[in-house]
Amino acid sequence: MKNHDNLVGKTFNYNKSDFGDDFLWGISTSAFQTEGFNDKFGRGPSIWDEFSKKEKAIANNDSPNIATNFYENYREDILLVKKMGIPNFRFSISWSRILPNGTGEINQEGIKYYNEILSFCIENDIEPFVTLYHWDLPLELEKKGGWTNRSILDWFEEYTKVCVNAFKDKVKYWIVLNEPSVFVGAGYFLGVHAPGRKGLVNFLPAMHHALLCQSISYKAIKEIDPKCEVGSTYSCTHITPISYKEKNIKAAERIDTLLNKLFIEPSLGLGYPIKTLPFLKHVSKYFIPGDEVLLKVDFDFIGLQNYTREVVEHDSYVAYVNAKLISAKKRKVATTLMRWEIYPQSIYMMLLKFSEYSGVKKILITENGASFEDEVSQNDVIADNDRIFFIRDYLQQVLYAMEKTDKIKGYFVWSLTDNFEWIEGYKQRFGLVYIDYVSQKRIIKNSGKWYKFFLEGALSN
Repeated sequence: MKNHDNLVGKTFNYNKSDFGDDFLWGISTSAFQTEGFNDKFGRGPSIWDEFSKKEKAIANNDSPNIATNFYENYREDILLVKKMGIPNFRFSISWSRILPNGTGEINQEGIKYYNEILSFCIENDIEPFVTLYHWDLPLELEKKGGWTNRSILDWFEEYTKVCVNAFKDKVKYWIVLNEPSVFVGAGYFLGVHAPGRKGLVNFLPAMHHALLCQSISYKAIKEIDPKCEVGSTYSCTHITPISYKEKNIKAAERIDTLLNKLFIEPSLGLGYPIKTLPFLKHVSKYFIPGDEVLLKVDFDFIGLQNYTREVVEHDSYVAYVNAKLISAKKRKVATTLMRWEIYPQSIYMMLLKFSEYSGVKKILITENGASFEDEVSQNDVIADNDRIFFIRDYLQQVLYAMEKTDKIKGYFVWSLTDNFEWIEGYKQRFGLVYIDYVSQKRIIKNSGKWYKFFLEGALSN
């Protein structure tokens, strides 16, 4: 067997076969971060189109209007997935491309476009995993209150049914929401993401309605296609107190609840964790009879998305949680370009934490990856060794977790290509494929070549 380990010059002590024959290997993207053509082919504007126009909202005032031009380049990109030997491809549908106003008239050009993507995946023996909502709410719905308006339960159910009826013959795996804690927290509490709203008055109803939408969408999908598998993805971060002082331990518990429990536990029928986060008692304002039951959803799987850990210290001046994060820079630890600590054990801890919930049947790691400085050599080689080390080390921890639980069934790298990384713009490159944003040229990085060799079983200890 050919030894491809000279890509990085570092050995490791596992191979693909250690994960089992039924383990799902994949790669992920999202519509808004890649497609471009945001005002073409019948697509309506989304909250991120509007938010990106704000001065200094996006690093370097980068525009998402072209992104990676996946709209025109999807065939080339899917062929790159095939070339790297990746059997599963996760991508999202743009709500605004299907229903330009969020509800009502269907854009048949959008239906045609996603049908072509799905057909091309299937033609190339790639299983599509389709995310219904990856943060790009139609702007017209935001004007009516967006996720804070309870009418979104009806809007999202309509959108779900349109998509599933249109694509059910080609999709076996549906993901309802991508990281609700992030799009609700950053978009409706901190205001740093679209739509830029702040405060509990926005956060609490948006949170409650997003969780209700998960259940409503799940039921709608299953009614149309009972045989498919349906899940939702959750951002998760290992939380460590800065010291073992009781006040720091309690602070870490509050942050852990906020980041890791708040959106999964109500969906499992465990209710909101009000005891640890008392401010959540105000969510009762947005309940109507039956919501307690409606919140619970019997997902076939959940997706976990982990990148790092956070270290927490008590701080009485921070509202609601009385805790603050101690930055990786201040702690002088190794980081990615996103300034996130490289801490592979985080994914191990999160997999075990979520596997302990009896209501969680199966776990897929639907995102894991890293942004680093990528340099293109004169002969178009991108020796992104740090990214290879990152993926290797995190996969090692996944394998360790699999020794403790049989619920872990898949791993998807974030991301296929470099893309528009939300408020970070184009500086942050997570892709296994490099994008020259001027020429739109694609180059498989060494990490992409490594992943290919690994999936072929050509890398061993």
